[in-house]
Amino acid sequence: MRDAARFADALWRAVTYVSVAQLHLNSNPLSLEPLAPEQVKPHPAGHWGTVPGTAFALSHAAIGSLGGSVEIMPILGAGHAGVVQIAMAWLTGELAAIRPQFSPDADGLSRLVRSFPDVGGLGAEVSPLLPAGSYLGGQLGGALAFAQGMALDIPDRVVMPILGDGECETPTTAASWLAAHALPGPCPVLPVVHVNGYRMGGRSQLGRMDDAGLCAYAGALGWKPAVVSVDAASFDEHQEFHRVLQAAAAAAAAGTRTVIFLRCVKGWSGPSEVSGRPILNSPNAHKTPITDPQHRPEQFAALAAWLSSYRPAELFNTDGTPKGMLADALNLIRRDAHPRVVCPRVSRARSVSLQDGRSFSEAVTTVLRRHAATGDLHVFSPDEMASNRLGEVVDEPWVSEILAEEVLLGWLAGWTATGRRGLLISYEAFAPLLTTGLVQLLKQRRLINGSSPSRPSLNLLLTSYGWNNVYTHGDPSLITALLATGDPAVRVLTPADPSRLAAAVDDALCSTGKLNVILAGKHTVTNRPMETIDEELERGLAVWPHLSDLDEPDLTLVIVGDLPAAVISEAVPEIRRRNGTRVRVVAVHDLTVLGQPSRWPAGLSTEEIDRYFGSGTPLLIVTLGHPAAVWGLIENRLRRPVEVIGWHEPERPMSQREMAETMGMDVAGVCAAADRLQAVRT
Repeated sequence: MRDAARFADALWRAVTYVSVAQLHLNSNPLSLEPLAPEQVKPHPAGHWGTVPGTAFALSHAAIGSLGGSVEIMPILGAGHAGVVQIAMAWLTGELAAIRPQFSPDADGLSRLVRSFPDVGGLGAEVSPLLPAGSYLGGQLGGALAFAQGMALDIPDRVVMPILGDGECETPTTAASWLAAHALPGPCPVLPVVHVNGYRMGGRSQLGRMDDAGLCAYAGALGWKPAVVSVDAASFDEHQEFHRVLQAAAAAAAAGTRTVIFLRCVKGWSGPSEVSGRPILNSPNAHKTPITDPQHRPEQFAALAAWLSSYRPAELFNTDGTPKGMLADALNLIRRDAHPRVVCPRVSRARSVSLQDGRSFSEAVTTVLRRHAATGDLHVFSPDEMASNRLGEVVDEPWVSEILAEEVLLGWLAGWTATGRRGLLISYEAFAPLLTTGLVQLLKQRRLINGSSPSRPSLNLLLTSYGWNNVYTHGDPSLITALLATGDPAVRVLTPADPSRLAAAVDDALCSTGKLNVILAGKHTVTNRPMETIDEELERGLAVWPHLSDLDEPDLTLVIVGDLPAAVISEAVPEIRRRNGTRVRVVAVHDLTVLGQPSRWPAGLSTEEIDRYFGSGTPLLIVTLGHPAAVWGLIENRLRRPVEVIGWHEPERPMSQREMAETMGMDVAGVCAAADRLQAVRT
């Protein structure tokens, strides 16, 4: 244990030193000569307050896995800890593996400090391309749930999320402590909460608690706590933290929910004050306190003293290679390196039967059971499985329910990050709670795209939509927001009946690299003719011959979802009867086919638009969601009269029938829109 403490101390000093150098220096990063003003960045910027404690925890996590029976896998919760992650990756050589210009030597470090915060396009925030970056921490709060999802049913390692005390005030983190009780099977997670006492703007709530208060808080939520205080990174402090970490990791691996509170002073090891402004143990340490070192001698002197306090000459040779204890520690870490995630599965062939969709319940449960039989599927739901007519599978070990959508998203993301397949099932109206988290996950997947095998898709099934619900339970804005990102990974699947729903769920679970959002009503039981289902699945849409005239149409009706399928099927005979109109009906299975092919992989070409919709034929699109989502996709490129019927926020509570009439989602509304389009054409 004594060697482990010495290794951790050398590693902590090196990581913290390189972090401070990145924030402040342009050159002379090894302090091989006395620091000069021209070697300092004119206006240093970046986050300092999280650095020393995060570096301490990360260093011990690296050392903690050495020679032990438990692999410790750290995850950084705060995006602002990116400078620490980059420093550690430079030391281990893993930064050079993806950005060769930042080699682990003097030249590479010089390029690194000069490049920061760009870092060869990686940026200054936590990166999913580097170790400990599995969770993209731009939005605080999701790391604990993400870690739980990663650890679920993988008992041979301990996932260690490093959380800030301010982060613990977020609703997602606060709910995740309790939500852990709802997870089946082994889930070895060891959170380390960095209690430095302050958020960006003031005292943190955990920072206000004494050690007894922290233990009472964790204990009341069912977690076994340990508190370690560190204020100087002394040998004794390193030994104590290492001892606690090893014991806690063993306990977590054995199934005991365990948490470590690492109590530090905000900004410790940095300057206590700068230019008369108190820094240590205050919110002023959140960002770097050195803002103008070239022109303010007292700031320059403080920076020089700060850098030298880590004794870099004991850590690095003049060529920038490590020496002494640091070299020994890094050699052991490199030798003992573990893969960061389980290898992702490959895509599967679809296996759905067209008989799987006799009703919503049968469509979903049949497909889920078939996929669950392979052992790598998990379903997450916010206490709505029975309400959504899926109670038949609610007690399966591969289903978890907790009334916290944001936590469920973290579980889903962590689960799929390890190469396993998952599905989150929710009411459509409450899915907008997931918007910012999904946008962050899209950002993360864009960054890792092409750097590793594609991960299983993130899959959402939204049901109990507003058309069949009460006033407060209608909000299709998640889909609108996701389409507005223009991210080509997004697919919005709108199956027209239960059989097509079964195919959509199967397709989503077999896919990789996508964010699939499936929208389907739980009351739907009518199945439409199936002769076009292959085209709908492969191309995203198809002409329905049983409702369409053979000749070039006078009007094309576009179905987007199961309720529009029912309304249009009923309206077509009336439209023909009123005007002798030649009608074509097109069912859209993937809403993104309406988008530009330069942005959306399934987007229709100009030739396909004319082939499916008719040459210049007026178009009536009937959708379950906001018309704005459709207009945003088509972007005035259809070159014909277009109307869109869809969801508008009702002014007051209405019956389902009144709501449909008000929004035009009934036969009369469709016929009236058809008349308007016909009038425009003539």
